Amino acid sequence: MSVPNELKYTATHQWVRAEADGTATVGITFHAQEQLGDVVYVQHPAVGSKVERGEHCAVVESVKAASDIPAPITGEVVAVNQALADAPERLNQDPYGAWLFRIRPRTSADFGGLLDASAYRKWVASDPSTGSGQAERRVTR
Repeated sequence: MSVPNELKYTATHQWVRAEADGTATVGITFHAQEQLGDVVYVQHPAVGSKVERGEHCAVVESVKAASDIPAPITGEVVAVNQALADAPERLNQDPYGAWLFRIRPRTSADFGGLLDASAYRKWVASDPSTGSGQAERRVTR
C-alpha cells in the first residue's frame, strides 16, 4: 500500500497536502481507490463553498459504490480538478497525483487533527473492516 510520507491523512481515507500558497490539496488515498474499484464519476464541491471538517462535500462513484468525501479541514473550496470530469479513472491510476479539490483553511490549526503517514498506515492495518466503510454508502441509479 502506497502512503507518501509528506502528506497528511484522515481516518476516512483522504490525503491532504499543504501548498506553498496556504491552500490544502485534497484527494483519496491508494487504499480508498483500491477499496472502491474502478472510479466512474466524481462530484466536486462548488468553488467558493464553505465547508466544515467532516462535512460531506464531494462524492466519488465507482462500479461498486459511491463514497461521500468529507472535508478534511474547515475552510473555503478554492479549486476543483476539472480533469476528473472527463477522466475519473485517474483516481485509480494515480491517486496521489489526481487531486479532488483545494481548500483555503480557516486557520493553520485545522491541520492539527490530521494523521501523519505512520499513523495512517497503523489505522488501515488495525481496522478489521479495512476502513472502507468509514465514508462509503451504497447507491442505486
